[in-house]
Amino acid sequence: MKFYTYFLAAALLLILSACTSDSDVEVTDEAGNTAEESSGGDLIASYATDVSSLDPAGQNDLPSDQRRNVIYEGLLYLNDDLDPEPRLASDYEQTDDTTWVFNLREGVTFHDGTEFNAEAVKANIERIVDPAVASSRANIFEMVSEVNVVDDYTVEIVTDYPFAALPNYLAHDAGGMVSKAVIDEDYQNAIDEGGADITLDEFYALRSEGGTEYEAVANQVGQHTGAIVEQKPVGTGYMKFQSRAPGENVVVERFDEYWDEPAKLDTITFKVVAEDASRIAELESGQSHFIQGFDNAQWDRIENHPDMETYPVYNLSNEYVGMNTQKGPLQDKRVRQAIGHLVDKEAIMEGIYYGVGRTMKGALQEEILGYNEDLEDLDYDPERAKALLEEAGYGDGFDLTIMTNDTPERVDLAILLQEEFKSAGINLSIEQLEWGAYLDAVSNGEHDLFILGWPNPVGDPDQGIWPLFHSSMQGTGGNRSFFDNEEVDSLLEEGRRELDVEKREQIYQEIDKILVEEQPSVFIRQAQSANAIRSEVEGLYINHFNKPDFRNVTINEQ
Repeated sequence: MKFYTYFLAAALLLILSACTSDSDVEVTDEAGNTAEESSGGDLIASYATDVSSLDPAGQNDLPSDQRRNVIYEGLLYLNDDLDPEPRLASDYEQTDDTTWVFNLREGVTFHDGTEFNAEAVKANIERIVDPAVASSRANIFEMVSEVNVVDDYTVEIVTDYPFAALPNYLAHDAGGMVSKAVIDEDYQNAIDEGGADITLDEFYALRSEGGTEYEAVANQVGQHTGAIVEQKPVGTGYMKFQSRAPGENVVVERFDEYWDEPAKLDTITFKVVAEDASRIAELESGQSHFIQGFDNAQWDRIENHPDMETYPVYNLSNEYVGMNTQKGPLQDKRVRQAIGHLVDKEAIMEGIYYGVGRTMKGALQEEILGYNEDLEDLDYDPERAKALLEEAGYGDGFDLTIMTNDTPERVDLAILLQEEFKSAGINLSIEQLEWGAYLDAVSNGEHDLFILGWPNPVGDPDQGIWPLFHSSMQGTGGNRSFFDNEEVDSLLEEGRRELDVEKREQIYQEIDKILVEEQPSVFIRQAQSANAIRSEVEGLYINHFNKPDFRNVTINEQ
């Protein structure tokens, strides 16, 4: 009876609708859904830290990547098996050792309505490596020597040397495509603000030539590049930028002209809620639908709540204690080894991380090429640490400072190390900074020790080690240990050129052995990221790199 009544009412509604004027007709989208049907709601996702940059060429940090990931897309992406698959490219092939050809999807538009094509690809890759932009991510494409436009939807990328991992690197967040119109506007603004007597076309021509003349212009405009891209983060992603309130939130809205199936959500608000307890409370109350990051002691609380679910991700990242190898006693590897012997990884795993994750021996995770299960790490041995410090001339002790941001587990780790180091006569002070200030400080070398994580966003050993330890990457590039070792540099350069998989594996295993000996960093654990959602949230997917994909998310309000 209820079904019959509903059917009759629906039929009557259709008849009445046919008699109304055009102004009363419901607007449908391209898929034929009414506005009400296509509305997926407004999702609030809370994070511990703010975004540092909305520019793919900006700061190299995961919190920013997680927000940028919905705005921008690259030519390729990595699937669950870490294999590259097409996204803005429709297909690709390697035509010789150093040449790759990419066919692009047609009919793709940026959020500003401009066309995605080969010229946009060329503009983006050349921008990342441009000295005037001085991107901390320039190393992602440093092997690229040419980007050639074959036709509107075909682009050729040529590398300086054979580089088997290029497709993986193109899936990196740095490969997110920005509207060429915005890139042009950004450069024009930098030219104007820098007072350079040159047109935009002349600037591009001079950049192609390179040399000292371009260096001078790059220095002149370099302080002003990126400003427009930050204000207008325009990509091809399923969500487009709406607003940003620094320290508070970033809001994005559905891009209805998305080339693939449009997202179901109307908006996503990436909210900054610094305290773990506050984020969990927001999830409990429904003020937030998704939270990223919480203390490992809270797993049971969330899992036992009827309206919350955990979403753990065992990802390709590590957490480590880095040392400034160019500062004070830490210049002596015996001091660094002593510190390595003072770090009880098993106790840290149980006492701080509640057993969540895996302890690490070196820089590579088990899933990554080059991982060596037989690698001999420095064991926890305070007596050996004291002997090494005595040998190095620091038997009477000395002072060090460890920097960290405000992540509770990192603060707890700093406190634990502070207590542990006392047994060897090391007086460890703790300096806690806000995320942006913290990144700046450790990138500028203001620290002795620091606590940080490093994701491997391309699933290749080159990205797991090169940014952290190649001498060219010191500072903002990722090498915040300011490590400079000729043998490691040479092996890293050989590893990225070697096409034979078995030989590559041996190279990276050798590098890991040297890193244990030199101890520029103490790798603590492979992280298992803590995420949680409200039970009414459906369709969420989070990849190996802890980047949520919201395109299929709906909120089933109860």
